[in-house]
Amino acid sequence: MKIIVHCIGHLKEGYWKAAQEEYAKRLQGYGELLIKEYPDYPIPNKAGPKEETEIKNKEGQAILKALKPSDFLVILDLNHPGIDSVGFAGQLNEYFRLGGSTVHFAIGGSLGLADELKHRANAVLCFSKMTFPHQLARIMLLEQLYRAFRINKNEPYHK
Repeated sequence: MKIIVHCIGHLKEGYWKAAQEEYAKRLQGYGELLIKEYPDYPIPNKAGPKEETEIKNKEGQAILKALKPSDFLVILDLNHPGIDSVGFAGQLNEYFRLGGSTVHFAIGGSLGLADELKHRANAVLCFSKMTFPHQLARIMLLEQLYRAFRINKNEPYHK
């Protein structure tokens, strides 16, 4: 099994990098993990809706160019019902069943995801209705992937 996480923005702070490395190490026993980072575009202080949409579209195009039409894509989006960890574990199995041996996840930048990327998605995942920095969303996704694999293998996990 292979998971590819497409992320807008780079991790700059050491604590985010350390957390990512820790979960990448933990996930090694369950499959291959690849994290692809794409540039996040600066947002002008007085950016209006049109400018924000243009920025999201540029960021989204970078991810769309990396995907093949047959790739199974799961996006992280606030505007979707949430799911608990056990439910996500079941969904992850379903993603692999539908997508084959590789599942792609996409995390937008601070403005969220472009509409075109949302329309391209095969599935939507929401951790919470709360807003989190996209760097934290990446770590949360990695942690939930690790937890889902442990649940699916009937291995102990913290409840």
